[in-house]
Order: sequence, then structure tokens, then C-alpha cells
Amino acid sequence: MEHEVVGWLLRYGAPLLFFAQLFGIFGVPIPDELLLTVAGALVASGRLQLPSTVLAAFSGCLTGITLSYAVGRWVGVKVLHARFARHRDVLERAQHWFRRFGGWLLTFGYFIPGVRHVTAIAAGSGCLEYRRFAVFAYTGGIIWCSVFLAIGYFAGDRWPAVVAAVRTHTVRIAVIGGSALAVYAILRVAAQRRRT
Repeated sequence: MEHEVVGWLLRYGAPLLFFAQLFGIFGVPIPDELLLTVAGALVASGRLQLPSTVLAAFSGCLTGITLSYAVGRWVGVKVLHARFARHRDVLERAQHWFRRFGGWLLTFGYFIPGVRHVTAIAAGSGCLEYRRFAVFAYTGGIIWCSVFLAIGYFAGDRWPAVVAAVRTHTVRIAVIGGSALAVYAILRVAAQRRRT
């Protein structure tokens, strides 16, 4: 699979990365992290240009998350619950996490598989105004893209081993990220209780 991704990126370059990020963030099952890592490695080897690759990754990611927010804003959660009844538990879980962790879930939810696809919809459904959404979601998108592009860039020719390690440790990374969010939520609730 990785060699096919390299071929696609070499053939189509930044436009492929833009659309892959847009649709991947929007919820189409595309290996976003793999594409970003490989793109970073191709930039390091000089086969892709740094400015166009970074611009495509950032703009595709931010466009995709904005479209997800717009779906939540325009359609609303009640319609989504009715239309996608079999995914109701995922939407309810995302809304619960969103109420609990606030905008930080948008920022760090990119790193938790499956979460980034529904957090923006939950935010757009009325939980969060656009300006606040943009601050958290766009910051998270830039951080997320930068991390995986940098991993690929610094891995260079060793990117296949790095991709394998990322795949192996994704669950650990998600658990660590989730734990960090839980600690933050506990500290936030404790601080609010002390004030009242």
C-alpha cells in the first residue's frame, strides 16, 4: 500500500494531498497519517516541493473540518440521528466528549482515530460558535498536519519503518491523548468546584 501512495503522490502531488486531506477529514476512509508521512519523506528527498505540500495539507485539512462543521450547523444533530441511526452512539459519544472537554477535543481529536470525523459535526450542531470552533479546530489541524509531515521529513528514506511504528503505536498514542484530555477535564472540574 505504501508504494502505491508514493506513486500517487509523485504523479499527482499537492492536488492529491489537498483532496485526500479534505475528504479524509470529512470522513472518507483515507489513510491521512500515511499520506502526510509519505509526503514529508518525499519533500525531504526533493521529489515534492515543501511550500506546495504544506499548503495542500493545511488547506485540505482545514477545508474538510470546516465542511464537517457546516454539516453539523446546517443539518443539526437531530437530523443526523434520524438519517444515520446506526451511528447514533458515535454521534452521542462525540457530543458527550465535546461537552466534557470543550474546544480542546477539536484541537487534539485529530490524533484520536475516528474522533476527528465527528467532533466538528458535534461542534456545528449548536455546541460552539464558528469563531471559537475555528480557533481550536484550525490550530489542531495545523499541529496534526505538521506532526505527520515532520515525522516523514525527518524519517527520510526510513519512512516505511516509521509508518509501521506509527501503525503499531496508534492505540497507545490515542490512549495517552485520551488520558491527557481526561486529566485536563478532571482538573478543570475540580477548579470549577473550588470556585463555587
